[in-house]
Amino acid sequence: MMLSDFDPAAPNDFDFIIGHWNVVHRRLKRILDDCNEWVEFKGDSATVKTLGGFGNVEDNHLHYPDASVRAKAIRSYNPETKAWSIWWLDGRNPHALDAPVIGSFVDGIGHFYAQDTLQGEPIKVRFIWNATHPHRPTWEQAFSKDNGETWETNWRMVFTKCA
Repeated sequence: MMLSDFDPAAPNDFDFIIGHWNVVHRRLKRILDDCNEWVEFKGDSATVKTLGGFGNVEDNHLHYPDASVRAKAIRSYNPETKAWSIWWLDGRNPHALDAPVIGSFVDGIGHFYAQDTLQGEPIKVRFIWNATHPHRPTWEQAFSKDNGETWETNWRMVFTKCA
């Protein structure tokens, strides 16, 4: 796709993540189970713009300690609401998209929320994208069992641009 194919009115919120990245992942070993044990593993990702700049797709290769997994983040922007929607597609379950988290950026930090279920129980999901250091952006995921009164961060990612 050529640069001229992008709409000049398209948002630039996620421009910081376009390209190829090395990723360090930290995930809680058990989620919403009073666990404090983290598992660290590496990965890589590549993100391209789509929808004339009103969306992007991130291709992920996660190298868990016991297996490598492919996944995608699919993002689209609604110019009427000025909000992004983000879906996660896990290659281990290729027929189901996770519930989309919806939100926006303020001063380089994006907050995105969704209602979902975990093991049959309702939870609230929060993603935080921090692009205030564009050469080393971060992402984190947290879940809440009490509708957002308290949060358990269960996954963190630190991105480093590939040379």
